[in-house]
Amino acid sequence: MLHIHNGDSSAGTARQSSMPGEHFAWREALIEGPTPAGIKGEEWRKLRAQHLTDFYGVDPGETESGLRLQEDKLASYPEHDEVVLWFEHDLFCQTNLICLLNWFGERDLGNTKLSLICIGEFPGLPNFRGLGELSADRMASLFDGRHEVSTAEKTLASAAWQAYCSADPTAIETLLAADTSVMPFLKPALQLHLERFPSVGNGLGRIQNRGLELIRQGLRSFVDLFPRFGDAEPTYGLGDSQFWNTLKQMGEVQQPLLSIKNGGVSGPALTSENFHQMSFEVTQSGDAVLNAQADFIEMNGIDTWLGGVHLQGRDNIWRWDHQGQKLTYL
Repeated sequence: MLHIHNGDSSAGTARQSSMPGEHFAWREALIEGPTPAGIKGEEWRKLRAQHLTDFYGVDPGETESGLRLQEDKLASYPEHDEVVLWFEHDLFCQTNLICLLNWFGERDLGNTKLSLICIGEFPGLPNFRGLGELSADRMASLFDGRHEVSTAEKTLASAAWQAYCSADPTAIETLLAADTSVMPFLKPALQLHLERFPSVGNGLGRIQNRGLELIRQGLRSFVDLFPRFGDAEPTYGLGDSQFWNTLKQMGEVQQPLLSIKNGGVSGPALTSENFHQMSFEVTQSGDAVLNAQADFIEMNGIDTWLGGVHLQGRDNIWRWDHQGQKLTYL
């Protein structure tokens, strides 16, 4: 039996339990970086490895080797009578999950059973964030509640993954207008993904706006800011590195919205050293953008990926219309 966990924390805990089988940590972060449609195999691996290297400051050789190891582990499914996927309700988990379900859905699994555990709450934990919070015994208590992944789940996950990877993000809106109930956490997660697109009001997505607002409210150290962001926006499931990179993108531009003090530490990696040293302050430009008196993209342009959509330049950008609750192309 092969268990695939979304991250090292839950995999490490599961290894301490009485559950049978091998526990493998899935280490992708498909919530960030390019996931363009039509790219597979070695080209996909190199594209993702380059993103992870640039984004997280990790060794490129180790990154590509790690991605290849993950591919090999997936391909080993015929050696197991059952593969169990362990995931959660947030956007970080849901993007990884639909990718994996799409991968398995493209293959004849033969005698291998594909099972899923996907939860959004746990008894006794009113502010449940994820499986990594559980003890080994609590995690093991979920094991018997796993269910075999249905054809309907595979079909929906495949459609969702194709929409997520599409260069036209309205494919997601079309998907969400249909019945997605077989994957109950998918619709709210992808709705939050759409709200990451730049706002028509000020050019910032929901995560950026929330981070900037919290800093303006007085949460200026990263140590204080990140937990409060998690309380305000738990369904994104961002780790500290993803949140740090979001803030950095607002501070390292021609007209920064933030001034960032990080103790002189440079580079993309978030370490325990600069985690405690980092502090932020909203600039005049940041105030203007928060007050919708200026537009971040008009000021600085944009060059980022949201799934399969490459947002680039200053004009002809997909934006989120909060009032109309829809995407628009401006």
